[in-house]
Amino acid sequence: MPNYAIGIDLGGTKILTGIVNKGNGEVLYSIKQKTGKEKDAENIVEKLKLSIKELIETSHFDIAQIDSIGIGAPGQVDRNRGILVSAPNLNCENLNLKALLEREFYIPTFLGNDVEIATLGEMKFGAGAGFDNFVCIFVGTGVGSGIAENGKIRHGATGTAGEIGHIIVDAGGRPCGCGGNGCLEAYASRTAIEARILGALKKGRQSIITDFMRDDKPISSKMLKKALEHKDELVTQVLFEASDYLSNGIATVINFYNPQLIVMGGGLIDAVDEFYERTITKAKMKALPVPAAKIQFKKAKLGDFSGVVGACFLEEAQKQKAPEKISDALYK
Repeated sequence: MPNYAIGIDLGGTKILTGIVNKGNGEVLYSIKQKTGKEKDAENIVEKLKLSIKELIETSHFDIAQIDSIGIGAPGQVDRNRGILVSAPNLNCENLNLKALLEREFYIPTFLGNDVEIATLGEMKFGAGAGFDNFVCIFVGTGVGSGIAENGKIRHGATGTAGEIGHIIVDAGGRPCGCGGNGCLEAYASRTAIEARILGALKKGRQSIITDFMRDDKPISSKMLKKALEHKDELVTQVLFEASDYLSNGIATVINFYNPQLIVMGGGLIDAVDEFYERTITKAKMKALPVPAAKIQFKKAKLGDFSGVVGACFLEEAQKQKAPEKISDALYK
């Protein structure tokens, strides 16, 4: 009998929700909503509820066939209790998503980190299938990673392993949303790239990207690609700078973890081939020769649906190995 679940990829700019056949990873129905500018716990919960209801209504799917709901959120999570501990990009802290959604839909609900679920999806049906030890790195609103170790997701002592976006690449450098300074995310995320471009435009730099910008909408990866195709000086400079910082972080991962494979995804990686190719080439050059010679790189195979598919396997992943108890210090 088919086994169906709802997977939700909760991001800083969008919420992607889908019904997945867990037997083959097929996304049967999906809807996408903007997270919106008004980010706080109440609005996030309301949008999640509306997304699930709209998905069920538009798909005409029988909710009784749904075995579980899985959610990936951009931040630190307590998997045991289903609590979103901290999500700077969503302006949320200590939000018990599991309890709130189970109370609404009476369906077992499981929570994971957003890149953790993308890693699960790629491990099950994507670029990581057949690899026991690999790392997924996604570049979007932030920069995050997930670690697959011996065919399972590595959570770490406090459940927060894989925070590559908060590797320090410039001590005392740019402020990061986590409250620290000099984090990779503050240099290599699409958000950081946008901030650099807008800052330069305000200072009088010229760029063709202004022809593509609309109202107060963020600079998208597609806009960056178009500007790069036009050999725009400002966009090329900012993208290459971000790529250099990202390659520093990836080289560190290669040296420290020595994975078989690094899977890369996210809007910027998917849309801008030059950014991806430059990053992996420089990462190999900067890493130690022995691990650099063996490392493989692949783009995420499932695209936007990596997280949606992976979220549906959170129940299975958490049953395989009870996640480590998250540190009480994260709640202070």
